[in-house]
Amino acid sequence: MAASIASTGTSCMSVKTFVDSNILLYAHDWDAGSKQRIAEGILSELWDSRSGVVSPQVLQEFYVNAIRKLAKRLERPFAQSIVEKYANWCIETTPAEVLSAFRIEREAKISFWDALIVASAAKAGAEVLLSEDLSSGQTVAGVRVRNPFVR
Repeated sequence: MAASIASTGTSCMSVKTFVDSNILLYAHDWDAGSKQRIAEGILSELWDSRSGVVSPQVLQEFYVNAIRKLAKRLERPFAQSIVEKYANWCIETTPAEVLSAFRIEREAKISFWDALIVASAAKAGAEVLLSEDLSSGQTVAGVRVRNPFVR
């Protein structure tokens, strides 16, 4: 688990951390090798510290990809139980975040869906956004992006 924390560039235990769907997917993808172990360790640490955050978008993306795109697809009831578990971390997405995402999309030159993730992370007060989908090390809307799989 120490390797996973070191690779984020910060201790997840000390800051509110927004988790993108790819982190949840890797944690439940038994073919993902070291990425699975890193993601699983991060999520475990975030549970212990009660500092993990997700949005409905993250849970939806996780569910659809887990039952459709993983090499070893998760059974629907199992994937649903994971979504139910992480619903405890969920913040509400409102029209305000959608409008904020328009600005973030334009200013940061990222996709709307990534901008909505950033807007949700900012609303939650997350200091860190763990994701493979954005450039690690960049700060967008006051949220530091970290790819936990890159050293």
